Amino acid sequence: MNAPAFRAATDGSSSPVVISVKNVSKRFGEAKSNQSVLALDNVSLDIRKGEFVCLLGPSGCGKSTLLNIIGGLMDASSGSARIDGREIKGPTPDAISFVFQESTLFPWYTIVENFNIALKFQGVPQSEWSDRTMKALKSVGMATFANHYPNQLSVGMRQRVNMARGIALKTDVLLMDEPFAALDEQTRMVLGEDLSTLLAETGKTIVFVTHSLAEAVFLSDRIIVMTARPGRIKTVVEVGEPHPRSPDFMLEPRFSELRNELYALLRDEIRAATAAMRDPVSAPVSLHGG
Repeated sequence: MNAPAFRAATDGSSSPVVISVKNVSKRFGEAKSNQSVLALDNVSLDIRKGEFVCLLGPSGCGKSTLLNIIGGLMDASSGSARIDGREIKGPTPDAISFVFQESTLFPWYTIVENFNIALKFQGVPQSEWSDRTMKALKSVGMATFANHYPNQLSVGMRQRVNMARGIALKTDVLLMDEPFAALDEQTRMVLGEDLSTLLAETGKTIVFVTHSLAEAVFLSDRIIVMTARPGRIKTVVEVGEPHPRSPDFMLEPRFSELRNELYALLRDEIRAATAAMRDPVSAPVSLHGG
């Protein structure tokens, strides 16, 4: 990747609010049923333009559910989510793109063809497809694999392509649901560096779900720490480190302090989540993810 532009850490006050979540709750099943699960409970959150925000919490706390509500893939049971002031009623491909844990590339199409489908769906003029695709692939070091099929690439390479597709779509918001979870630690950290560089270069607003304390500290401007189900916001941790971030940040005392703080905040929540899994009668486990 080219040398990135330096981006100061978001101070939380100067940039406009892009995503606004107000009093959002999500229940799966009928409220009176003993199989009903309250996944999210009265969550409110504002995310500003250019922020990198991580959602962190124990399994089943509603992180992915909240991300899906923000992305319009799922309706809230109550409350509302807005992007640039408009209420989210369904997918908004003009404003939001996704990167999921599993590759969403069609295996029977080449990488270029996969990009063409996404750009066509977004309504991008065909005359722009090639330029957007190659610039995005080049930004993540994958331009030479443009005519390969997904099964010819490693898992890490496919996730680079998924990141590039998010760049090519030129949406202001990128939602990422544990995109590096299936990768080895070394590859995760390299892709994390690339993602930090992407943020510095593009100013995208990124909401990122993770279970990794180190990943959250390395990538985030703010970390939203969630309780065990039903998911509520327990606290918000400010990182305050400018992007792009180098691996040297992980050697600084501040990095260890933040990771230890997150562990202390989550320890009781993880125990609560584990206890709920052991006693599914009194606290049924959601099958709808974290």
